[in-house]
Amino acid sequence: MRDGIDRLLDILEAIKEIERYAIRGRDAFLQDELVQVWMIHHLLNIGEAASRTRRPEVFSRSAP
Repeated sequence: MRDGIDRLLDILEAIKEIERYAIRGRDAFLQDELVQVWMIHHLLNIGEAASRTRRPEVFSRSAP
């Protein structure tokens, strides 16, 4: 089972993927359905990962 740290890393990875296409701007987003689907997919991944990290025990690993 994935822990909270793994889920946070998933969120960061999804943000990085969104930024890859967001830099192209709003017009590129609105004109390309594939880019829209790509971004929505990653936004859904962020939402799913975030919804599973709300429990305090998810962050049980301590930083040194």
